[in-house]
Amino acid sequence: MKVLLAEDSTFTRVGVVEILSSAGHEVDWVEDGTALEERCAPPASYDLVVTDVRMPPTHTDEGLRAALALQRLPEPIPVLVISAHIEVASATELLATAPGGVGYLLKDRVVDVAEFLAAVDRVAAGGVVVDPEVMRELLGARGVVRVVDRLTPRELEVLSLMAEGLTNAAIAARLVVTTAAVEKHIGNLFMKLDLPPDGDAHRRVAAVLAYLQSL
Repeated sequence: MKVLLAEDSTFTRVGVVEILSSAGHEVDWVEDGTALEERCAPPASYDLVVTDVRMPPTHTDEGLRAALALQRLPEPIPVLVISAHIEVASATELLATAPGGVGYLLKDRVVDVAEFLAAVDRVAAGGVVVDPEVMRELLGARGVVRVVDRLTPRELEVLSLMAEGLTNAAIAARLVVTTAAVEKHIGNLFMKLDLPPDGDAHRRVAAVLAYLQSL
């Protein structure tokens, strides 16, 4: 996989490059949002962009604004945001409007290399990965999520775990229920969110994005 990393912290950049390279990925890197957008301009081709939020020149939300631009390209590039901060407004826009292949992880909560690489693979494949703390911040910023008012507490819990990128088996293990029970809950929430049967992978992404879009 060809990955572009946007990160101005030398220590973080070296560590992420090492992790991705050790997993067999080809990694390029830049240090600011402007260079990120320039490097991704057509005909450049990357399978995934991993970006921080706050980078030069203003150290505000350059990474997120660049991520939004990448998602608006004719052929959107999957983006995984890794940050020490939760920028609620920009994160909501990114996660709610992305056609898929998007994630938001907090740096200080990425403690397992295998889990990080799994998140990289999920986002590159078109999935959605959201750190639970990010999800809580987004929900707390806007209160009740209208689109999921019709879901039961268990269905809402399953949807939240789907947003973390967990498989059905992993959700079942987390909730200490059978995989069949999880599949039933997912089928029910798909119906309640009016998601047609266009393929389970597509509906999982659509369910998470619908969840975030109503914040």
